[in-house]
Amino acid sequence: MSNPERQCPPEFLNSQELFGARIRKFRDSLGLSREVVAERAGIDADYLGEIERGEKWPALWMTRAIARVLGVSAARFFEFDEAEDEPPTDKVKHLLDGRTPEEQNQALRVIRAMFGS
Repeated sequence: MSNPERQCPPEFLNSQELFGARIRKFRDSLGLSREVVAERAGIDADYLGEIERGEKWPALWMTRAIARVLGVSAARFFEFDEAEDEPPTDKVKHLLDGRTPEEQNQALRVIRAMFGS
């Protein structure tokens, strides 16, 4: 039997870390400790730490329990972008890369209409 990680495209190998970082981001935004979230979700705080560090994938029920405690849909944990921390101007540039000059000009017109100049 083959190793599933070897078949995983390289750009998705850090998905587990990104998933855990999303959970930590929601928890931090609420000002909740790992212990409080773990207790309310019915899981071990050390295990939640491993999830947040990208060392473990939680079972589906755990994912749903954590989401419930954090007041979000479990789907939100999967809404990550590997460039999440990059500056917004770089995100705009990446969105426009590979677009036709006409599409780039259209985007520029929209931005100018929104912000002037």
